[in-house]
This record gives sequence, structure tokens and C-alpha cells, in this order.
Amino acid sequence: MRPRAGGALTDPRAERGVGPAGLAAAAAKPSEAVAIATPPQRTHPFEHLLLDFLAYLEFERGLSRNTLEAYRSDLLQFGDWLKRTDRDALRLGHPELSEFASEIAAGRADKPPAAPATLQRKIACLRSFYRHLRRTAVLTTDPTAYLRAPKQSRKLPQVLSRDEVADLLRQPRGSEPAAQRDRALLETMYACGLRASEAIGLEVGDVDLEAGILRARGKGSKERLVPIGSAAAKALAAYLGRGRARLVGERWEARLFVNQRGAGLTRQGLYKIVQRHAASAGLAAKMSPHTLRHSFATHLLAGGCDLRSLQEMLGHADIATTQLYTHLSAERLKDVYFDAHPRARVS
Repeated sequence: MRPRAGGALTDPRAERGVGPAGLAAAAAKPSEAVAIATPPQRTHPFEHLLLDFLAYLEFERGLSRNTLEAYRSDLLQFGDWLKRTDRDALRLGHPELSEFASEIAAGRADKPPAAPATLQRKIACLRSFYRHLRRTAVLTTDPTAYLRAPKQSRKLPQVLSRDEVADLLRQPRGSEPAAQRDRALLETMYACGLRASEAIGLEVGDVDLEAGILRARGKGSKERLVPIGSAAAKALAAYLGRGRARLVGERWEARLFVNQRGAGLTRQGLYKIVQRHAASAGLAAKMSPHTLRHSFATHLLAGGCDLRSLQEMLGHADIATTQLYTHLSAERLKDVYFDAHPRARVS
């Protein structure tokens, strides 16, 4: 406003021919602009929650790639269920999550029922996911607090006898690079009780043959030192001295066990090696990559190894996991007893 002759105040826009209606419209525009600029209400799409959780598992908990993939697969299945049922992950309670678990257990037209162990894993994944949402203040309560899968009886793992292990370890024959690799691989897995992922993850620098020690990287990138027996040390020395150099050639490769092209061995490659030699020994029906690990643990317990030392060598976080092998050892002792004692089977 500015003074007109005579002392009255005038609006410059009125002098340009803007009438009262125009002034009202102009006055309304600032408030309309503010309304348009107001940010939308914050939302949490499931995909964003999933990526944030996976990042936490990888960078803060240091989980392995295989474990991360299992979490991702299980949560993508949960995300698919959310879409099909038009549900919001942040607005679920115990009844809805129980409905999801029941669907997994019962199966659908395009999916068979989940095995008890699979159901346990998926529910554990879901509980971990929602605990993370509560920890990061996305939720104030945990809807999975009372969510449980049916208890399952724990199946004892398959193990080989000492004679069967000896038959298996005799299968890689000859002095060709692949035979030397296979012999060193099988001997090392049995001598050190390695998981398949630990065996293929070994690097040349992880083995100290002079000290008779091997460094294994287990679940959650945890490292442990395991003794190497003389038979495994001899097989590794032969492989490192001749066979591996011929497989790798001129290229640089850190991995200890390599394939025919000189690259690091994969899980699939290890599985094929184990199955090929198991078949030639007549043990195909009893073998998996973990069978040598189970046999390692059972044979050590039967030989008098204490449970705590075995836990350290296997890399178990919880000794309850190691105690499974005490049941297995007891079962094998019963078999030996009934086969050997002259009055064990008197009718």
C-alpha cells in the first residue's frame, strides 16, 4: 500500500486494474502453493524394509552369501504372500502371520508343503526380520513374539564307518593334477571336519603344513584353527607341489582348490567330485558333502575327544549343536555292541 493524495492508502495492483475479485484470487495463491508443496505421508514399502534388513545382515552381522540368499528367498516368499492377500507388513498381528505359516506348512496348488526343517527356517527368518523392525523403531511391538513352528524331531546325520572312509579316500587314483586335487580335498575335509563352503573358501595362505594347522572361515565369517592330520598334510603337499600349479597355469588364483580351468572350485564342483568318488566306492546312497564332516565328529568322539574341543574344531557357536554327535556316537556304540557281544542277541 502507498498513500494517495489526500492521505488514503491504495494497493498498486488496484491501480493496474486488478479488481476486488482479482485481489482475493491473488491472496489465495500463496496458501494454495503451500498445500501443493506439503510432502506426502512417509511410507515403508516392503522392498525397502527387505533391503535395509539384508544390508544389516551383511554389514553388521557379517553373514555369508549363502545365508543372505536364504533370508532373501524366504522374505521374497513372504512379500509375495503380502501382495496376494493385500496385506501390509507393518499392519500384521499374530493371527495373520500364523495364517502365512499355515499356508507354507500346507502348501498350495503350485507349491508343495514345506518340510518341518524348512518351516522352522522360514519362521526363524520372519522373527529375525520383525525384531530388526522393532530395533530400528519402525515398529513398537513385535508381532512374531509368540509365533512358533511345530517342534520337529532331530534326524541323526548319516555317517560312514572308518572302513568306508578309507575306501572313499582310496578312490582318487593316479598322479594326474585332478586326482591329486581330489585326494587332497577329500583327505582335508575328513581330517579337519570342514563344511563344503569352508573347503571351497580355503586359500593357499590358510594352510601351514609345517605347523600342521589350517585356518577355516565358518558361518558369519568366523575363523578357527584346526589341526591337519599327517595323511591330509601329505596329500596337500603333493597337490601344492605339482598338481595345483599345472591346473592354475600362469594365472594368479588365491583359492586352494581349483577346477580344471584353474579357477576356484564351486559348491557344485565339489559336490560332483564327492559324488563321483562315492559312487566308485559304492557309497553314493550314503554320501553328501557334509557326510565327511559328520564322520569326522563321530569318529573323534568315539576315540575319546572331549565335547568342548570338538565344538572348537567344528566351529559351533552353541555346544548343543555339537551334542547331537554324542547321540550319534551312542547309537553306533550300540550297533557295535549288538554285533560283537556273544550274548547280546540271545533269544
